Amino acid sequence: MTSSLEELIGVPFHDLTLLQSAFVHRSFMHEHPERVPGLSSNERLEFLGDAVLNFITASWLYERFPHHTEGELTALRAALVKTSTLASFARSLDLGRYVRISRGEDTATARNRPALLADVFEAVLGAIYLDQGIDAARAFVLPFLEHQIEAVLSGAEMDHRTRLQEVSQARFNQTPTYRTVRVSGPDHEREFTLEVSIGQVVLGSGTGPSKQLAAQAAARMALAALDAGQLPGADMRDER
Repeated sequence: MTSSLEELIGVPFHDLTLLQSAFVHRSFMHEHPERVPGLSSNERLEFLGDAVLNFITASWLYERFPHHTEGELTALRAALVKTSTLASFARSLDLGRYVRISRGEDTATARNRPALLADVFEAVLGAIYLDQGIDAARAFVLPFLEHQIEAVLSGAEMDHRTRLQEVSQARFNQTPTYRTVRVSGPDHEREFTLEVSIGQVVLGSGTGPSKQLAAQAAARMALAALDAGQLPGADMRDER
């Protein structure tokens, strides 16, 4: 099993007990301690892997999005490391098939539980970190983050822009409009600044490496302003 796992995750281990322990559920340890001599349950590795994952994700986001605020980076990190996302990473590697759990819990449903899969993914990451260090851990997890970030950004963009449109139509009977006010930087590193308005009132502005991300930031600022009641509604109402 160990060689199959090494091939599956693409990391040859020096200490195979670390990799083996990453797949030992506590229920199996309690039921059959004699079958896993020298191993431990994956709880401690999951604890470590969670910290390693948060560090790698935070540092990667910090470098990838230099113009994002602390709040925006925190939101992106939360979306990338949430249980359902980590479970999808584990499913893409079919990690659930290799988990050693007690006979009473060993069902297809149990092996597909998001919490169990997320824990195993973090345990594997913790094992990689202990065996080969932070660079190996980063090399393992970054492809997952790169793949997932597009879905996260698309979802975030749709959420903020859709919500602003819904609020604007309900309160002012108007649709927000977006205008590009500045484009700077070389061709390979463009920076866009967009403003969003309702009627004649500019509600917010945002900057990002694409028009979509800049519009997302502008919509987020506009929603915050409207939620805080900082702008006069009368000037924005449709008087048709």
